[in-house]
Amino acid sequence: THLSWDLGEVTVRRVDEIALPPQTGPWLLPEATKEVIGEAPWLRPHFADAEVPYLASHTFAVEAGGLRILVDTGIGNGKERANDAWNGLNTDYLGRLTAAGFAPESVDLVIITHLHTDHVGWNTRLDGDCWLPTFPNARYLTSRTEWDYWAATDLDANRRQMFRDSVLPVHDNGQFDLADVPEGGLQVAPGIRLVPAAGHTPGQTAVELHGADRSALITGDSIHHPVQLSHPHLTSCVDIDPEQAVNSRRRLLDTLADTHDLLLGTHFPHPTAGLVRRDQGRYRLLPEPGTPTPAAAG
Repeated sequence: THLSWDLGEVTVRRVDEIALPPQTGPWLLPEATKEVIGEAPWLRPHFADAEVPYLASHTFAVEAGGLRILVDTGIGNGKERANDAWNGLNTDYLGRLTAAGFAPESVDLVIITHLHTDHVGWNTRLDGDCWLPTFPNARYLTSRTEWDYWAATDLDANRRQMFRDSVLPVHDNGQFDLADVPEGGLQVAPGIRLVPAAGHTPGQTAVELHGADRSALITGDSIHHPVQLSHPHLTSCVDIDPEQAVNSRRRLLDTLADTHDLLLGTHFPHPTAGLVRRDQGRYRLLPEPGTPTPAAAG
């Protein structure tokens, strides 16, 4: 089911790519054990079963100020990936995106929270034997800190492949922009603000949406899964600076806690969104499903 949330003059839709396989949760969040999940019964049935956290890959498609904006682009089709669950995908993502009102040529801006494989894949599509920008009329935006970190890093073969097929074709086509994101955040479009969320990667940002009626925060990978609300200290196996990741997560959760602002999880399974509530020294997510969209068919 595709869902949308109306914030008042800002609308955000979840456009699905795939549900990630059950083994993803224990790999990504090794400390999210059966015992830890059992301490947060509110995770079931939507976000976990008795033992395993559920994860998904999707894009948030935002209409704001007359612009069509995408936040992260998932894994992509036909990409060679070391992760079997991501390798050689063939999904109808572009059809779902178009059905949601975001035909590729209509997209104005693509925001990339960080340069990891499962966040940049649909930046490009295969045309013959060339990878071309999927969104030909869009600017693609990430933080300068993020770009500079990877540019100075000795990449392994898998990450070099990801840059070759999903990042450099956009950069080489002159569509890539870098943003200097200060501690207080940076407005990049009407109602759209990047806020620092470093730790998972050095330049990761979360994305604030400010509508006339309410606001929302898109997590990126600052919060992979709702279990990290009940246990904010849980880190992922691919966090570059785990301590900083925990600090960023606590800061974002504290800002949202007990407000009317939505949390929109970049990898949260259905229902994906909710309100953050303080809960005996921790946090919990009060799910707030959006409105099913016409794209829900199929």
